Amino acid sequence: MIDNVVSPVLSAHPEHPMLVALRSDGAFPQLVRFALVGGLSNVLYIAVFMVMHSEGSIVANAVGAVASTVLANELHRRLTFHAADRVGWFTAQWEGGGLALIGLGASTAALTALDVALPTAGAALSALILVGVTALVGGLRFLALRGLVF
Repeated sequence: MIDNVVSPVLSAHPEHPMLVALRSDGAFPQLVRFALVGGLSNVLYIAVFMVMHSEGSIVANAVGAVASTVLANELHRRLTFHAADRVGWFTAQWEGGGLALIGLGASTAALTALDVALPTAGAALSALILVGVTALVGGLRFLALRGLVF
C-alpha cells in the first residue's frame, strides 16, 4: 500500500538529479528521508495526541507514540533505509519500537515535568514541548537505526 502511494510521486520524473540523489543510500539522503518520514509520522502523533488529550497527556502521549512509531518503522524500513528485503516487518517493529521506548520515556518525563511545573498547561504547549523532545530523540534514533537496525 505504501509503495502504491509513494512510487507514482517518485517516478513522475525518475531521472531528475535531485530524485536520483535522494534515492541513494548515502548518509545525507537517508537523513533527508528520515526527516520526511519523521515529519509525516509526527503529524499522525500530534493528531492522536490532540484527540486523546482529554484522557490525560500521558495516555495521549503513549497512544500517539505507538501509532506514529509503527508507521515510522515501516516507512523507515521501506523508504529511508531500503531494507525491506533485509529486515522483516516484525524485526523492524521490535527493534525500532525498542528504540522508540527511549523516546517515550524522555517525552513522558518532559510531560510529567510540565504537569508539575504548570498544571494548567493546555494541549498546544504540551505538543510544543513534545516536538522539541521528539526532535532531539529523533536525531539519536536516526544514528541507532542506521547503525544497528537497518
